[in-house]
Parts: sequence; structure tokens; C-alpha cells
Amino acid sequence: MEPNIHAHISRKYSAELEDIRTQVLQMGGMVEQQIADGITALAKGDIALADLVIKNDYKVNKMDVMIDEECNQIIARRQPTASDLRLVMAVIKTITDLERIGDEAEKIARMALRLAEAERPKDGYLEVQSLGNHVRGMVHDALDAFARLDTAAALRVAREDRQVDKEYDGVLRQMITFMMEDPRTISRALDVIWAARALERIGDHARNICEYVIYLVKGKDVRHTSLEQIEKEILGQEIRPNVSGLNP
Repeated sequence: MEPNIHAHISRKYSAELEDIRTQVLQMGGMVEQQIADGITALAKGDIALADLVIKNDYKVNKMDVMIDEECNQIIARRQPTASDLRLVMAVIKTITDLERIGDEAEKIARMALRLAEAERPKDGYLEVQSLGNHVRGMVHDALDAFARLDTAAALRVAREDRQVDKEYDGVLRQMITFMMEDPRTISRALDVIWAARALERIGDHARNICEYVIYLVKGKDVRHTSLEQIEKEILGQEIRPNVSGLNP
């Protein structure tokens, strides 16, 4: 059963809880745009766009600090318990991962600047673009699961992290092959590897956000837990009847 963040005597308290959720989604939208712009800058050698991504990272950091402070104020003033406390804690953890995703997007933009000066492949780093679009979709879907408090969706997104790892390994093997065949490509290939590594890390952070959704809804900390175990525990909870009739 989903936590009810609206049923409070104080309407202001309910509004405060809803506000931090809304701000998380706003920050998420900002981060998604940073990822998209970083990928485009790398694919097209767009120096101006790469510079914009680097410049805009401060906005992500500023929002992280602002939401974190608001959460601290809610804890101090309201002393939340049960599902309310889980919401605040999930928000604090989620914005930390979003801030780190912003950092990874900035790294991609910096690699885009370096690669813009090198000879460009005809496919415009197609494999990296594909990996980038995948992890951007993961971030979007993880935030959607957060917005809807949807554990099933969160599990689906978390499963995709394995495919992201496979795609990253594919880029890595391809770049190693290029370096072995032509040592002149070593510098460029290393920059591509660093960009792909940043994207792989974004996939990890998206999975983390999914774990926070499960924690928020189910009250279970599933960090450092295998997907198989998470699915077993969460799906087991969903089919087990709630005989108490009480909210978690």
C-alpha cells in the first residue's frame, strides 16, 4: 500500500511534503536535459553546447543544496515519522544521486570538448549515443516511478542496468580494438571510454533512485541487494494480503 503524504491535520505540512517531491522532479528534468545536451555535444562536436552543459552544472548543484535545506527544515519543524520520514529520506538520497548524474553529464561535456578537436568518425560515436539514450531513458523512467510511487516500474528500470553494463562493455571492447589497430587513435579512444564510463555511472545512479522508490513505498532498504532478491521480496509483499488494514 502506498504511503499517503496528503492525510495530515496541517495542510501546510502536506504542502511542504508535496513541494519537495515536485522539486525533485524539477531537478530531475534539469538533469535529463544536461544528459541530452552532453550526448548531443559529443555526437556533433558542438563546442558551444558542451560549454553550456558545463556552465549549467551550478544550477543542478544549487537545486541540490536548496532541496536538502528544505528537507532539513521539515525534519526539524515537523519531526516526521513512518511514511513521511521515508519520503524525506528518499528525497535527500534521490537529490544526491541526481547531483552526481549532473556531474557525470559535465564529464561527458568535457570529453565532448576534447573530442571536438580530434578527427571524427563517420557514425558520430553511434555506440555512445545509443548508450546515452538508454541511460537518459532510465533516469526519466526512474523519476516517473518516483512520481507515481510505482515499485513495479522501479523494478523494470533497475533491471535495465545490466543491459547498460553490457553496452558499456561493448563500447570498451570496440575502443580497445581501435587502439590496437591504430595507436594514433589512442587519445581519442580514451576520451570516448571516459564518456561511456560516465554514462554507465548514470545508469547506476538511476538504479539507486529506483531502490529509493522501493524503500519509500515498501519500507525496505534494498541497497546492496541483488535484483533477484529484490524481486522475490517485493513481489512476495505484493501478493501477501494486508490483514491488518493499516498503512505501512
